[in-house]
Amino acid sequence: VTLHLNPISSVHIHQKPLVFLLNSPLPLDWKIKTERLAPGIRRVFFVSLGSIVQFEKGNFSLSAEVEEKLFPEKNEHLLQWAQKEYGAVTSFTELKISRNIYIKVGE
Repeated sequence: VTLHLNPISSVHIHQKPLVFLLNSPLPLDWKIKTERLAPGIRRVFFVSLGSIVQFEKGNFSLSAEVEEKLFPEKNEHLLQWAQKEYGAVTSFTELKISRNIYIKVGE
């Protein structure tokens, strides 16, 4: 699955930390493609057990962290866990089948 990350149109270059919870019942290979995300900013990708994250060529991967995590089974519990852990959830998306996911990041 390819995760496309771009800033919202009102932000020229996104320069804030980001945390992603990439959960799947089966292990996945996540490919991260980015545009206009500032280098050197902390970005964390939590993935379900057995999943891996691949980054495009470039320096984005130098400041990104990847950690396998055993997530709660149900989406409601995952959302509650994320809110408790991080204080807020700005976006939650559930997809049954997808090869590409497009996410706009920003204020």
